[in-house]
Amino acid sequence: MTNRNGRSKYVIVCDHASNFIPAELGTLGLGEADLERHIAWDPGAAPVARILAEALDAPLVESGICRLVIDCNRPLDAPDLIPEVSETTVVPGNAALSAEDRASRISLAYDPFHDAIEDVVSVRLGAGQETWLVSIHSFTPVYKGVQRPWHIGIIHDEDTRIAAPLIAALKTDRDAVVGINEPYSPADRVYHTLAVHGRSRDLPCAMIEIRNDEIADEAAQALWARRLATILSDIQESDVSLGKKRPT
Repeated sequence: MTNRNGRSKYVIVCDHASNFIPAELGTLGLGEADLERHIAWDPGAAPVARILAEALDAPLVESGICRLVIDCNRPLDAPDLIPEVSETTVVPGNAALSAEDRASRISLAYDPFHDAIEDVVSVRLGAGQETWLVSIHSFTPVYKGVQRPWHIGIIHDEDTRIAAPLIAALKTDRDAVVGINEPYSPADRVYHTLAVHGRSRDLPCAMIEIRNDEIADEAAQALWARRLATILSDIQESDVSLGKKRPT
């Protein structure tokens, strides 16, 4: 966690910030090239999240372990919590894990990540500090052979307090293709972290997915982060702070 005492209303979360695999797990049977792919992490998401958090003066919680070790943005009973196949790639190191192996991975990465979010949110709320959650992800331009046209997607459930004004602001750029619950939606089980720590408390939440070729280098990452920081700052000053849900 960084900037845990940030004064912003936002808490920024990055579930798939790293492709790091602890030495005791080797490479899970995969080559270096596979561990640089989206199956292992969300390329570009962590730098965007860090710049955004700094610009907003917001706390940032990142997962520091590869999503193939365990996906921190999935329920513990999800079939892809520790995937044996990710997209079309077999992950040999995840085959036929014992109950002890699964428990070890939960203790290694899943519990510390969610405990960190729970800690910062509960402390802020206990101090009467208004708290909104935003998670930062990236997605591939092509998935299983299908092109994805969106430059950015905003994922939300029935709560649109952040999502609606965010989508509206992004759509003012006629060159930007903005997905609404694309390329994923909460029905795909990708809203787990926000549901557990935010929606369970009726806190405003939104998930931001940026196509990873849009944030492939430092300049592009900074550009998207600054753009999102401007929009989110404007939303922070809007009537959403009254706690009223905008109509869907």
